[in-house]
Amino acid sequence: MVKNIKKEQQHIALQVTNLSVGYSSKKQQNVISKDINFALQKGELTAIVGVNGIGKSTLLRTLGNVQPKLSGTISIDAIEINDYKPGQLAAKISVVLTEKIASKNLTVLEVIALGRQPYTNWIGTLTTTDKDKITEAISLVQIEELQHKKCYELSDGQLQKVMIARALAQDTSIILLDEPTSHLDLYHKATILKLLKNIAHKTQKTILFTTHEIEVALQLCDKILILDKNESHFGTPQNLIATNKFDALFPKDTIIFDAKSASFKVV
Repeated sequence: MVKNIKKEQQHIALQVTNLSVGYSSKKQQNVISKDINFALQKGELTAIVGVNGIGKSTLLRTLGNVQPKLSGTISIDAIEINDYKPGQLAAKISVVLTEKIASKNLTVLEVIALGRQPYTNWIGTLTTTDKDKITEAISLVQIEELQHKKCYELSDGQLQKVMIARALAQDTSIILLDEPTSHLDLYHKATILKLLKNIAHKTQKTILFTTHEIEVALQLCDKILILDKNESHFGTPQNLIATNKFDALFPKDTIIFDAKSASFKVV
C-alpha cells in the first residue's frame, strides 16, 4: 500500500494546499475563494467549474503565477512555485488566458513560434529543436493547413486551436487554459475539449482549464474541481456525482442536478 502511494506521489505534477485566492491592497485582502486543495496527476485533463464570480479565472491566474496567492502553497513537481526563477517556471507551466492576440496580422506559424520564447537566445533565433517543437505542436492540434494564414482570417474555433498549439510549443508539463471554449458552439466546444483530452493522454501533459460547460466536462474530464467560496470539492466526475457534490452548485428553486443523466434541469 505504501509503495502505491509513493508511486502516485511521484506522478503529481501540481499540488495545491490550503490555497486562498483573491486580491490584496495595502489596507485589506479580498478573498474570493479559500481552502482550495487538490493534486493533479500527469496525463490528466481537469476542469475548474463553479458559478460566475466564484474565482475560476482568479485561481487559474494564481496557479500560473500571473497574480500572487493570498495564502497556502502551490507546488510544481514537489517544488514551491515561488522557488522557481521566471525562466524555470516558463519551462514548467504555460498559460492561455482570454486576452486577444496583440496583433492578428501575425501568421499562425508566427504566433505558435512565440511559445518558444523561454528557450530562444536574446535575438529570438529559432534552433532546429525549436522548429521541431513548433512542427510537433501544429501536428498535435491538426492545423497544418492553417499555419501560413493570418490570424485575422481564422474563426474563433481555429484561433483557439492556434493558442493551444502555442502552449504546446512552449513544451511545458502543465498547461493552464482560461475558458478555452468560450464563444464556440456546442460542436466546437466538444471538439476542443476532446482535443485537449487526447493531448493530455498522448503526451502525458497535465491540462487544467476553467469552463462553464459543466455537462461536457463531466463526459470528457478525468478530474473536476468544483470551486466554492468556502469549500471546494475535487475528484473524478463519477465520485463527485455519487457524493452529490453538484447538488448545491445552483439554487434548487431554479436548477437541480440529475445524477442519472449527469445533467442540470430547470425546475
